[in-house]
Amino acid sequence: MNVTKIISIVLLVLSLGLGYYLISSVKSTIDDQAMIAERESAVIEKLMLIREAEEVYLEVNGNYTSDWDKLIDFIENGKYPIIQKKERVVTLSYGADSSIITYDTLDIIPAKDRIFKELHNVNAANTGTFVSFAVEPGEEAIKGAPAYTLVQNGKNVTHKFKESGRVKSRKRFTPGQEIIKGDLMMSLEETKYDQSIDISKLAYVPGYEFSEEVKFDIFAAEIERSNTMVDVVEVKNPKPFDPTRSENNEAKNKKPLRFGSKTDVTLSGNWE
Repeated sequence: MNVTKIISIVLLVLSLGLGYYLISSVKSTIDDQAMIAERESAVIEKLMLIREAEEVYLEVNGNYTSDWDKLIDFIENGKYPIIQKKERVVTLSYGADSSIITYDTLDIIPAKDRIFKELHNVNAANTGTFVSFAVEPGEEAIKGAPAYTLVQNGKNVTHKFKESGRVKSRKRFTPGQEIIKGDLMMSLEETKYDQSIDISKLAYVPGYEFSEEVKFDIFAAEIERSNTMVDVVEVKNPKPFDPTRSENNEAKNKKPLRFGSKTDVTLSGNWE
């Protein structure tokens, strides 16, 4: 074997080795990016659930909480009142119109139902005479599909759903019954989050279960803004899966995943 052949073989082996190394490096990078994206997706889903729980907690208790045990107990055992706001315009004796606003408690449901499910009240869009519903309780309502029919100005008018969901309840109206604009017609229920999630692990960042337990950082307080006391909350992942995420980054979407703020009245997430 001459020198030329030996050199050719050596170069071929080196080329194959370099090619394998480059392909392996690219594949490894792609795999790492896919893993980071998958884990960050799970973190965002958890943060969205925590945000929803904090928002409902505020509606019921008048403040956010930084106590995980209180938040978990609220999700498991708390109650949420469903309030209907109705506005009626009346003409006063001297001819001016006045709005009368009333609030009625329609139901009290478990806080968990309010957090995990989106409740859509379908209210009468106009005043008229009831004709019929287009769907039965338990059936799926589709946004844009017929919901109910009223007689308005002598004509049958079919109103459509503005949201989708399962028909949870429906008011009992008889054909010919007068319906006032704003009357509750039915309620829809739309599932937002997986109800099989282990609520006792709410405080923990998903993705670290098999190596270590990492808790979300949580902050809630009442602060003064423009001479007014306001409630703020912030929850963030203190140990990002993406090594490029850092508090030193100027761009919010490059900081560790979080929602809310310690200084501003917001619940927005930096992934949005």
